[in-house]
Amino acid sequence: MANVVGLRLPLPLLGSVCVSHSSTFATLSRPPLKKLNWKVKGPRRMVLGLGVSFFSYFLTMGTNSFIASARIKGGSSVDELLKDVDWPDQFPFKEEDFQRFDETPDSLFYEAPRFVTHIDDPAIAALTKYYSKVFPPSKTPGVSILDTCSSWVSHFPPGYKQERVVGLGMNEEELKRNPVLTEYAVQDLNVNPKLPFEDNSFDIITNVVSVDYLTKPLDVFKEMCRVLKPGGQAIMSFSNRCFWTKAISIWTSTGDADHVMIVGSYFHYAGGFEPPQAVDISPNPGRSDPMYIVYSRKLSTA
Repeated sequence: MANVVGLRLPLPLLGSVCVSHSSTFATLSRPPLKKLNWKVKGPRRMVLGLGVSFFSYFLTMGTNSFIASARIKGGSSVDELLKDVDWPDQFPFKEEDFQRFDETPDSLFYEAPRFVTHIDDPAIAALTKYYSKVFPPSKTPGVSILDTCSSWVSHFPPGYKQERVVGLGMNEEELKRNPVLTEYAVQDLNVNPKLPFEDNSFDIITNVVSVDYLTKPLDVFKEMCRVLKPGGQAIMSFSNRCFWTKAISIWTSTGDADHVMIVGSYFHYAGGFEPPQAVDISPNPGRSDPMYIVYSRKLSTA
């Protein structure tokens, strides 16, 4: 569930759009943006060059979409967005928020292998560097890692190995090419979100630029919690690039900071996780692809 890198635009413009690519060319698509306003304590600021002010504590996404009221107590930088959030009592999204422009079976869309990179080289390097800081040391006895929505490359540190590294993805030819995997499974999480693994199996779960394609994210995040070992960490990384026809509508119609809140909400409402946190690892703001991390650990008592 990844995209081809081709077209480059300044970050202030890319922050509010989704860049759509095919295997041979790139086009810029602009789905209508949904208005958002978040209120934070402190001075009014601009975030990520998006031209969106975080000035009211509620988010209204159209008459037939969702209304969320998560009061943000932290600052307005990405790293602060998920600190001390007062989430609404109920999951604020509706079924239509997870619809896509292209509702044909994903198995058809991903039938042909795409041996392409997801993001540009600086963003890949930033993600690999982040992994090198948070992953257990290579060849640590008993460590197991699951890479969800996996493909032919996982962007792990060079030479990184563990006893068990599982890839779960949509295309077998891509998974066969992935050098870090010790095993793999082909599964469409939008059809069957139940992960084919035992409880408490993995120390780390990763997902690279594919969380925006999940149409049943709460089911998937609950499953991630189930298969994680107590204290295990789930790391969701994303940029602002996607196959917009396959990305969920709530993603294509909002900007980068909102995506942080959306992914954070998945962890919160799935249950069993510590409060999620966000990190901006964008290597060259305005000059290369942005890169964000939202992560959480499974509660030791879950």
